[in-house]
Amino acid sequence: MAQQSQITDRSSSNKPSDNLQKRAVVSSLIFTFPDGESSKPKVALFRRSDKVRTYRHHLAPISGSIDPTDKDPLTAAWRELHEETTLTPTNLTLWRVGKPFTFGDLSVNREWTIHPFAFKLKPPSQGGQGEAAIKTDWEHESWEWHDPDSVIDDENFGGVPRLHETLRRVWFECEMDEHAGEALAAGLKRLREDHESGAHELTAIALTTFREVIEQTHGRIDETWWWMVRMAAWHLVKNGRENMGAATLNALLSVLVAMDEILNQTTDNGQKRDRMLSAIDFHLANRKANTARVKDAFTSYIQSAFLGTESKRDRITMLTLSSSSTIRDSILDAFASLDIRTLELRILESRPLFEGASLASSIYSRFKSEFGSIPNKNLDIKVYTDAAAALAAQNVDIVLLGADRICSSKGVSNKTGSLPIVLSAKHVTPNAKILVLSELEKVVGDDGILEDKVEDNDPGEVFSAWRNERVKGTQVLEDSSTGFKTDQENSATIEVKNIYFEWVPLMLVDAFVSDEGVLDETIIENKSQQLGKLASKYFDDL
Repeated sequence: MAQQSQITDRSSSNKPSDNLQKRAVVSSLIFTFPDGESSKPKVALFRRSDKVRTYRHHLAPISGSIDPTDKDPLTAAWRELHEETTLTPTNLTLWRVGKPFTFGDLSVNREWTIHPFAFKLKPPSQGGQGEAAIKTDWEHESWEWHDPDSVIDDENFGGVPRLHETLRRVWFECEMDEHAGEALAAGLKRLREDHESGAHELTAIALTTFREVIEQTHGRIDETWWWMVRMAAWHLVKNGRENMGAATLNALLSVLVAMDEILNQTTDNGQKRDRMLSAIDFHLANRKANTARVKDAFTSYIQSAFLGTESKRDRITMLTLSSSSTIRDSILDAFASLDIRTLELRILESRPLFEGASLASSIYSRFKSEFGSIPNKNLDIKVYTDAAAALAAQNVDIVLLGADRICSSKGVSNKTGSLPIVLSAKHVTPNAKILVLSELEKVVGDDGILEDKVEDNDPGEVFSAWRNERVKGTQVLEDSSTGFKTDQENSATIEVKNIYFEWVPLMLVDAFVSDEGVLDETIIENKSQQLGKLASKYFDDL
């Protein structure tokens, strides 16, 4: 019997895999870009030795079981890569995460759940060793580079079952129109590398990218096309900036709902595509109105909470570290429209990228150019070092946070440093209001789309700040820090952590102000449930 005839889908109506042994595994594909990252890559496939239990002498990615002790599938992927090839983050960069899928193989009595990953091999120009760093263990008898387009699920190719299915979930270019694939890849790269924009701007980038993908797809709009489009949306959520992906997930799901309705209309492909593009344009335009409503709600909250009819205040003091455009614009617009003479704005510097300093500069410049002529308006900006959070929180009226996610079960995910500010304010100024200012689209549910994982970013950003300040010992730390250690290595290790986000529990927040007004936990929970249902509808069957 041919190999492929023994392969079954989990969704098969007779469920032939129910009695198979279930195994969750990671499958890591290593890519190299011999002519530069703008060119087409090659993918490494490893021929399994006769010492392994299954699929001997077949071409495969680096694979292995997910152990109960693994924190997540990515942890298992890094472990297997190191064990089977000696590769570590010194020579590899995580590039893309693929949508997991399940199938049964009767020939080995297994039901496999595959978690695909794509890694880029660092050339010497990026501090790596290139392919010289790959040293295989006993599980492989050889390895070789392949053109991704040549990898097929065919017995004559000699690959493990569903090799192409694994590949296409991280190398989507193999099935998309050329220009559509290029647009999606470029959009993902832009999202990943943008560490300055807030979630609102990143969502606009994601929607614009999605629009370009739709515009560049050709041919019949059918079930295959719809699968590809939904997978493109999934990639924009998971492989852009996942920790800031709540707004992107909400926006793309709203667009998919509109596209789904158009999909069933009795019109030709050209008209359907045009209407879908118009739906995306409408959503992009409507986002500006949402931002205006957030500003209005913020102004109303300050008016009711601090400027009641019984007392009149001459001054209000706010503390923030968030550099989102929503907060930046809302602060000044509210100040301009309220009967307050002086706004004292305290901003933490936000290391290692110092967005706080940029935020202070931006607000100051905008105030001078747009509001400086308003009589009896004074803006007093004070920039504090991050270590002075408790001092900055003394006698403040409002601690103002943005939100990258709002979850009824976890709280508010925002820039690292948010929790120390809140706790400091609760201690030194108990009457201060802890206020989260965010669009409703930042609400997420426990739907499994956005993982609650630490976004541990490049420690080079921290080293760069230290080098610029000529901090003693920086070179020792940099030389000794690899970011990946095993139990067999040195007992003395150094690891520099550059974590961007943390959770603030809901119980510490006094008010959530959004484009729909002041939210309560019931509204957040209802929104979470609605989002979970839509995510399940459009992504579960991919």
